[in-house]
Amino acid sequence: MTVPLFRSKATLIFSGAGLIAAIIGFAAQAALSNLIAGAFIVFFRPFRVGDYIKLDDTRLGIVEDINLRHTVINNFENKRLIIPNSVISTDSILNHTIEDSQILSFNNFKIGIRADIDLARKIIQEEALKQPNTIDYRTPEQILADINQVDVRVIDVHPDHIHIRAYLWINEPFKEFKTKCAFKEAVHKRFVKEGVDLPIPIHKVIREDFV
Repeated sequence: MTVPLFRSKATLIFSGAGLIAAIIGFAAQAALSNLIAGAFIVFFRPFRVGDYIKLDDTRLGIVEDINLRHTVINNFENKRLIIPNSVISTDSILNHTIEDSQILSFNNFKIGIRADIDLARKIIQEEALKQPNTIDYRTPEQILADINQVDVRVIDVHPDHIHIRAYLWINEPFKEFKTKCAFKEAVHKRFVKEGVDLPIPIHKVIREDFV
């Protein structure tokens, strides 16, 4: 009677040991993967401490620390993102500062379908040059040709509005959001003050009793 009982307990012990070994092996594999990925990050340097990187819309910020296990990113809410190196090394990374910290910012505006486009362009260009973080990215040839520092183009014309885009060079990617906010507010105030028509939504109403 004792032999079957012993066999049952032995089977249970060995099964548990096998499960523990599998868990340890999986954990060791993950740890080894992070170590190898960390070594590649340190060696090839796709990003460095102090770089502004973006993995996706929720994982972006300043690289604060890189070790062999994980990378620490300080996001714009002053929260730390701890990302395993095995994850970050396999994702596509947008590095804003690895070569050049200057960025081209797209700023979109909408004006009424009958608005004065030339006046709107003039206001946008004037307000853009007032922003403290903008830079002149023109070539010497463009400066001699008196091409405006801020390129403003009509992107599309819709039934109820005209879509205009201003291309603004900014000296630091960290300053883009604040610059865009101040820029758009200033442009809107000038539009209202100088009478630039703003878009009015068009709604189509169908009355069933007339159909």
